Amino acid sequence: MKTLYFDCFSGISGDMVIGALLDAGADPQILVQELKKLQFEDEYELEWKKVVKNGITSTKFDVILKNDGSNHTHDLHHDHSHDHKHTHDHNHDHHHEHDHSHGHSHDHHHEHDHSHSHSHDHHHEHDHSHGHSHDHHHEHDHSHSHSHDHGHHHHSHRSYKDIVKMIDESELAPEVKETSLKIFRKIGEAEGLIHGLPLDKVHFHEVGAVDSIIDIVGAAILLHQLEITTIKSSSVPVGTGKIHIDHGIYPVPAPATLEILKGVPIEQSDIRFELTTPTGAGIVSVLTEEFCSFPSMKATSIGYGAGTKTFKDRPNVLRVIIGE
Repeated sequence: MKTLYFDCFSGISGDMVIGALLDAGADPQILVQELKKLQFEDEYELEWKKVVKNGITSTKFDVILKNDGSNHTHDLHHDHSHDHKHTHDHNHDHHHEHDHSHGHSHDHHHEHDHSHSHSHDHHHEHDHSHGHSHDHHHEHDHSHSHSHDHGHHHHSHRSYKDIVKMIDESELAPEVKETSLKIFRKIGEAEGLIHGLPLDKVHFHEVGAVDSIIDIVGAAILLHQLEITTIKSSSVPVGTGKIHIDHGIYPVPAPATLEILKGVPIEQSDIRFELTTPTGAGIVSVLTEEFCSFPSMKATSIGYGAGTKTFKDRPNVLRVIIGE
């Protein structure tokens, strides 16, 4: 019996989960090799490095989108994600996480059509928020041209159905597929509920959804590699304040994140950032068997995963403790 405890004192995002698992001794090469089974490695590169967050050495994991200009990219997303913290600025970022989905889903979807400009515009915005401006800028340009329409399709929007098919048809281990699909379903249902869409019309237009796919499937791969049998977690702080996403100014936690956390103990926090992203919320809500304070266990390994944002008076990291 191997237990893993998520100590979410600064929230949780997809990239923080992967960073913490790698920091606790999971093998990054297994992550890289197994993710190739999804057959979209031409769209991203993975980076992980040790960083010090307010005195704690931790691992920062990033997804860099290719063709889209860079680091931003992930960062952003990450941001979003985790980083959520970014939130503000990036609101989009995370949003992406969520937004994406939605908005695009529809909106965008049509938008696209005419959207042209804007649509993507924004899209891009979120897409990589940062990058944005430029990047995108070009992006769109050609976006159009090439029908970036689909491009889009490919990159920034992927429907829930596309993601399920990608996971189902891969040669990943059955347990990895099952875990990944459960998490995506939880997030997809929340996005659908918020945006008034059936699951088969939900799109992830988060940073190309590439981020979400890697963070979620990657977490499933690493938990399987580490042979974790039981997952417990602390309560989950979500932050406070507001974030700007393409639908306007939203409260923190974003609606989809809050929906995903139904049934999960949420901890009040005065940090004015999005501490928990939809991806982080999906991972912790689906996988955790018990929410509790530090469990009785003999720790065998400990890992710290860094978020993007740095806070003045506290380390923005996720801690995982693995033990018997």
